[in-house]
Amino acid sequence: MRSFAGRDILSLKDFEREEFFRVFEVADELAPIARNRRNSDILKEKTLVTAFYQPSTRTRLAHEGAMHRLGGHVTGFSDAKMTRAGDFYQESIKDTVKMLEYYGDVIVMRHFQQGAPQEAAKWSSVPVINAGDGWGEHPTQVLTDLYTVLNEKGTLDGLTFLAIGDMRMRTMHSLSYALSQFDSEIIYVSPPEMSLTDDFKKELEAYNLTFREAKHVADVIHEADVIYMEPVVQPDYTKSREEAKSDKGLTPENYRVTRQLLAEKARPDSIILHSLPRMDELPADVDITRHARYWQEAFNGVVMRMALLSLVLGAME
Repeated sequence: MRSFAGRDILSLKDFEREEFFRVFEVADELAPIARNRRNSDILKEKTLVTAFYQPSTRTRLAHEGAMHRLGGHVTGFSDAKMTRAGDFYQESIKDTVKMLEYYGDVIVMRHFQQGAPQEAAKWSSVPVINAGDGWGEHPTQVLTDLYTVLNEKGTLDGLTFLAIGDMRMRTMHSLSYALSQFDSEIIYVSPPEMSLTDDFKKELEAYNLTFREAKHVADVIHEADVIYMEPVVQPDYTKSREEAKSDKGLTPENYRVTRQLLAEKARPDSIILHSLPRMDELPADVDITRHARYWQEAFNGVVMRMALLSLVLGAME
């Protein structure tokens, strides 16, 4: 297995099966630090640089929280408009990264342009972690998701995932690539205009992923061990920011998971994951059902970033 030290985390296409489990092992080892709300000194001499060209709550703060839990330092920006990268000059990724690499030991980047973190990694002498790139990928989120599933189900093999939402989403891409390493099936449910593209289907077939499509959540939810959700009413991820219109629209019934649907058709031990934020596709009254795991998913997000940061910075091998 390749060392993680100094390695960029850009895509789950790059991950082999044993590498997933190594990251999960390190997460297990570090989890008590976060669970007990304490800090360590594992990365006391290291600095994280955040470069967020797109809004973020969980991903940015989970990385920052993870670095603080490990005793490290944090600098960076959360709004590109407050930097030369987003003002009159529109500084290039190359020029920005060639400066940022002197300010810390690892860069975490979110960008509205697909492939931007890969471009950054070309010019950076320190590791770059992809925190979401347009419609591209979101590897740290999906590592968090699979770590949650492993903790809840005890396995990642032999499971059926029901993926509901916009299949252009970066989480859906990373999830699909990741599951190609496990003996699991995935059922996609999405509006026709948000469905899997022909090119992406061919790519998934080349990865030998077992998948199929369905039109209505209610038709297949009884098969699911894991219900994986994203909104179908959402902003354009190819823009740095998109303000809400007066009427954002409602989610069609085909793509909603309600308490009634869960009670009538879902497996009793199925779990729901949602990277958040949510709209009406997942009503708040689902939160108190035995299926909800998205708050545990949020905690695991800190633990997962602790694992990745300790690995790429060489504190764990």
